[in-house]
Amino acid sequence: MASSVGVVLWSRAHLFRTQPFRGMFTSRKNDYSKPNWLRVGLAFGTTVALWVSLSMQYDKDMKEYKRRNGLS
Repeated sequence: MASSVGVVLWSRAHLFRTQPFRGMFTSRKNDYSKPNWLRVGLAFGTTVALWVSLSMQYDKDMKEYKRRNGLS
């Protein structure tokens, strides 16, 4: 009995390891020859917006630092 349960569990584990696995919510494979330009634009746009925001905050913080320490 115990050996048959072990064989069944091993065969199921082997089945999952040998089959190609895709995500649960993926309905189709990605087509990398046709990029989704909206997603690409949003990704780069978000990156640029975050860097601009970081730069502005850094400048603001440096002005405050210099003002408090009498460096300017």
